[in-house]
Amino acid sequence: MMDIKLSAKKILDKDFKTGLRGYSQDEVDQFLDEIINDYENFEKALLKKQEEINLLKQELEQAESNRRNAPTTVPTSGAGVTNYDILKRIANLEKHVFGDKLYD
Repeated sequence: MMDIKLSAKKILDKDFKTGLRGYSQDEVDQFLDEIINDYENFEKALLKKQEEINLLKQELEQAESNRRNAPTTVPTSGAGVTNYDILKRIANLEKHVFGDKLYD
């Protein structure tokens, strides 16, 4: 994951020293509150995206596993029917339906 140095908790707990002519403490606090809200939203979004990535990885692994285990022939009631046999039958059907027009 990314190297994030700040968290919402770290920002919330940060104390600034006050000087003679320092910034308005209320404005700084309001701005830090906005930053904290953004960080919390980013953390939620990152977590959700990581969960989606993990789910997609699982689906991909399952699909690859199914593909590796899938039979290379089309299952039919007759034994020994191969893709070549099916393609030959389709070609014969096309020839029968379309006649010689298909090969002109």
